[in-house]
Amino acid sequence: MPTLDVDHSDDEYRAWLKEAVRKVQADANRSADTHLLRFPLPEHWGIDLYLKDESTHPTGSLKHRLARSLFLYGLCNGWIRPGCPVIEASSGSTAVSEAYFAKLTGVPFIAVMPRTTSAEKIRLIEFHGGRCHFVDDPRTMYAESAALAVETGGHYMDQFTYAERATDWRGNNNIAESIYQQLRLERYPEPAWIVATAGTGGTSATIARYVHYMQHDTRICVADPENSCFFDGWTKNDPDATSDCGSRIEGIGRPRMEPSFVPGAIDRMMKVPDAASVAAVRALEQAIGRKAGGSTGTGLWSALKIVAEMVAVGRTGSVVTLICDPGDRYLDKYYSDAWLAEQGLDIAPYAEAINTLLATGEWPRRSA
Repeated sequence: MPTLDVDHSDDEYRAWLKEAVRKVQADANRSADTHLLRFPLPEHWGIDLYLKDESTHPTGSLKHRLARSLFLYGLCNGWIRPGCPVIEASSGSTAVSEAYFAKLTGVPFIAVMPRTTSAEKIRLIEFHGGRCHFVDDPRTMYAESAALAVETGGHYMDQFTYAERATDWRGNNNIAESIYQQLRLERYPEPAWIVATAGTGGTSATIARYVHYMQHDTRICVADPENSCFFDGWTKNDPDATSDCGSRIEGIGRPRMEPSFVPGAIDRMMKVPDAASVAAVRALEQAIGRKAGGSTGTGLWSALKIVAEMVAVGRTGSVVTLICDPGDRYLDKYYSDAWLAEQGLDIAPYAEAINTLLATGEWPRRSA
């Protein structure tokens, strides 16, 4: 019987692939690391609160890291091909970043997203050459994306499955390694807690795995917004947990337990009211003069609650959370009193809770 031999080598494709990978890696080489900012707390508390400012990436969000990793993963797996569109299910920021890398590598890009996505995110996707495909029910994004990939002969990137595996969690200048390197000369270089929020779950998985791998004592908390199933799925150990409607806090919260969310890697979760997220992000602007997106507020609220717990027991140390994206994408939402009224959100009690904490070191019981 003769030896069967099929060779699919393609010199033209390999040349394209090498150039595409070079361009993506060159983008990372050009980008300086993101800053670690301090949130002002009373000095005598002996607690430092930091925010890793991911809004300074070229596409303005934490998702720039993810999109770069997903493109490298897809390219090196042979899934992304010249002329064939990349399709992604996204609530906005990942799509902005993936549109950027699609343009960089010269492939078409289609974002499948909820119709309620902010106008500024839509503008940015289109600015980078992407096309937006809207759905009325966020739960249909997955099936719609897969169907579009079949219809167009493209690749469904599927961030919700591949986020946790596309990033090298052992290091390679991932977000966790960067945080620890930047804390190296601080008075508390090993944080007591790192607080992340979950959209895909990839960021919390990367940070938690790195912490375990490096044998740090840091604990990982994931803050979840309303209308998301992650908290219920985690607390009840239910991989089939679902939510009936989409999150008002863009970029985080999901209607199903996503494959990239790794419940066993994290130590703690908080379910944060949407009004608290908005109050926290407005408090951030008052504290450091920077507007940030609502997901930043979700994480900051949880971080402040942890700070209050540390103050109450006299514990010193550091806490880290993230600035996920800039607030100018949400001026018509989280910074609009009209939008808050339309949504029935009263942020006053939560703003008062933050002010009370910063003034007295105490966390009001009614805001627990």
